[in-house]
Amino acid sequence: MATEEPFHTDNTDLGDLESEQLYLEAANILQKLQLDKPVDEEWSLDDMEAHIEENLQDQFVQEALTQDIDLAQYSEQIQEKLQIHEKAFVQDFIGETNNIANLHIQISSCDKILESMDHMLRNFQNNLANISNEIRHLQQYSAELNIKKKNRELVRGQLSQVVDEMVVPQSMIQIIMDVPVTERQFLEQLHELSHKIKFVKEQSFHDAIACQDVQEVLEKLRIKTISKIREFILQKIYQFRKPMTNYEVPQNALLRNRFFYEFLLTNDRQIADEIRREYIDTLSKVYFSYFKAYSTKLIKLQLDEKADKDDLLGADDRPRSNISFFSTSTRPHLKHRATVFSLGNRDCVLKQELEAPIIVPHAQQKAEIKYPYEYLFRSEQYALLDNCCREYLFLCDFFMLNNRSAPDFFMEIFEKTFKLLQKNFETYISDSYDPISILLCIHLLYRYQVIANKRNVPILNRFHEILIHICENRFEIIMKANIDSVQRVEPHKFSSIELNPHFIVRRYAEFSGAVTRLNEEFSNERISTLMTRLQVEILTLIIRMANEFPQRKEQLIFIINNYDLILSVLTVRKLKYYLFCHYHIDCNI
Repeated sequence: MATEEPFHTDNTDLGDLESEQLYLEAANILQKLQLDKPVDEEWSLDDMEAHIEENLQDQFVQEALTQDIDLAQYSEQIQEKLQIHEKAFVQDFIGETNNIANLHIQISSCDKILESMDHMLRNFQNNLANISNEIRHLQQYSAELNIKKKNRELVRGQLSQVVDEMVVPQSMIQIIMDVPVTERQFLEQLHELSHKIKFVKEQSFHDAIACQDVQEVLEKLRIKTISKIREFILQKIYQFRKPMTNYEVPQNALLRNRFFYEFLLTNDRQIADEIRREYIDTLSKVYFSYFKAYSTKLIKLQLDEKADKDDLLGADDRPRSNISFFSTSTRPHLKHRATVFSLGNRDCVLKQELEAPIIVPHAQQKAEIKYPYEYLFRSEQYALLDNCCREYLFLCDFFMLNNRSAPDFFMEIFEKTFKLLQKNFETYISDSYDPISILLCIHLLYRYQVIANKRNVPILNRFHEILIHICENRFEIIMKANIDSVQRVEPHKFSSIELNPHFIVRRYAEFSGAVTRLNEEFSNERISTLMTRLQVEILTLIIRMANEFPQRKEQLIFIINNYDLILSVLTVRKLKYYLFCHYHIDCNI
């Protein structure tokens, strides 16, 4: 900064200063009045007029004009004020000379300080740039170290997992070797062993050298475990062979340890197949023996009096006593021909008795209680249903079978039993002449089919269909025999025909009501067709017997009485053939 020259206080200098100040003041005024254009600049009249108009708006000009001040005098006043202010300003400036000099020194010092600070800041900026580069380098190096750390941690984690899954701890060896298979500790270590064997086998395919260190130990443990499991399962299977054994006890024990068979299936299929074959062979014999003995004992409880080949609708004899279809006996006894064709409450075997406990033969023999065949058949089939459902679900659970493989496994166990029961049933049914009993057996099978399907055991459907077909064939034979017996009836050979309902019609009414009542819930087209044929023959027989009366009135009374009997039975039963019979009455009357 340039140094100022010292002020001079002589009058000459003061005069020059005053002149200079006046000049500056005048220049300022001219600038305000916008009259500071060079003198030599040419003004047009329009420009001059515009400037005059513009300057007339100035506050000072308006104030001078409004006060009627003489401009020359006003100019002198201004000049005097300027001189006064100029002198005052000069005196103030002279008085502040020392301060101004000090200010100059301070400003110079500040300039040096600022210059030094500028140099310092530039050095600091350069240092910051170097530090920033170092930080950037350190960040990059840190990122590289972090990646290496993560990679090593990942490798360490995987290696630790591999080591943990490969290493066979001493506690596992001790438990597998010494602890019984029924203990929870053994089952837990068995899961671990299975996992280790599987893992080592997988790693062996990848040529992992570390697997060779544990393969021998795992193989010895595998052999020992298979031996203990095999012994345990066979022991449980052999328990089925003991007389009076509750089959659910060993099965529940096996189910609690279902992982045993899974371990065998995974690690030794030959032993697993041995277990499978032993179970099939044992249970097949057990069920066959049980149902053979049970069926033999049950059949001894059958009622001594039963229908024979002469118990037909058209048989020419009267029942020794009239047993109403309103019978209240819970165990009907077939003592007379009329009861062969009446239902009574024999259908309670389809309701209250359907899922009742099975008959215990020796207890009933002691009590000397006898049953109709359908009650024995119900007990046998319900026992079969219960055992088959439990066994099927056990096979699927323990042997891990699906819906495709389970039926074959199941049939290997029950095939002999099914054939035995089918043969026994065919033997009995071929000598049966009780159509109500056969029809009750059919409807028992229908209901047990529904129960089996609800229990998710559809495997019994085939066996039930075979028995139903056997029943239908025998029922058709019996029905044809009854139809033939009605066709062979010769009304003129009866000693006398009264106007009251005929006993043959009474049998038919009871029988038709029974069949229709049973078929309401489960219809059978084949049986319905046979019943329609029988109905036609009965209606024809009524007309033939009515023709034996000489008078038309007696004929109509006989027809009405017999039809009324049929309608009464069907009305009491609340059956759907009521309107059908009404139609035939109207046609014949």
